[in-house]
Amino acid sequence: MHIRPATAADAALILRFIRELAIYEKAESSVQTDEAGIRASLFAPDAKAFALVCEVAGEPVGYAVYFFNYSTWLGRNGLYLEDLYISPGHRGRGAGKALLQHIARIAMDNDCGRFEWSVLDWNAPAIAFYEAVGAKPQSEWTVYRMQGEALRKFAAG
Repeated sequence: MHIRPATAADAALILRFIRELAIYEKAESSVQTDEAGIRASLFAPDAKAFALVCEVAGEPVGYAVYFFNYSTWLGRNGLYLEDLYISPGHRGRGAGKALLQHIARIAMDNDCGRFEWSVLDWNAPAIAFYEAVGAKPQSEWTVYRMQGEALRKFAAG
């Protein structure tokens, strides 16, 4: 198993994994990006998010996307995992755990006080996996989102 930083040449691969993840999450129509969008957002010189590719015997089997955030309570940066995905045929063999551990090491190497992510409440396999590695749900928090036209209208005043 090999985990490596993704490169711009991986844009099509990452987009394929994003679409697979969206299908699994029953939200395929929500994917609005394309290869150019992936290249621009993950591989521009000023990119704020980062991607990893997990390979087994040279074959890409999954990916992760993460970025750094900040905790005022800790007075330290944190790391937020946006996506962690392993193709169905490769699950249960340690790739997801290896990828999660790799990102945890990135968090530690960057003196992050937290490593956080969200999981859909119906995704029992993912919840069981995360709890098995020691993650705890933060049930007292509710995620809010503003996007699209609502975001444009609100920003415009």
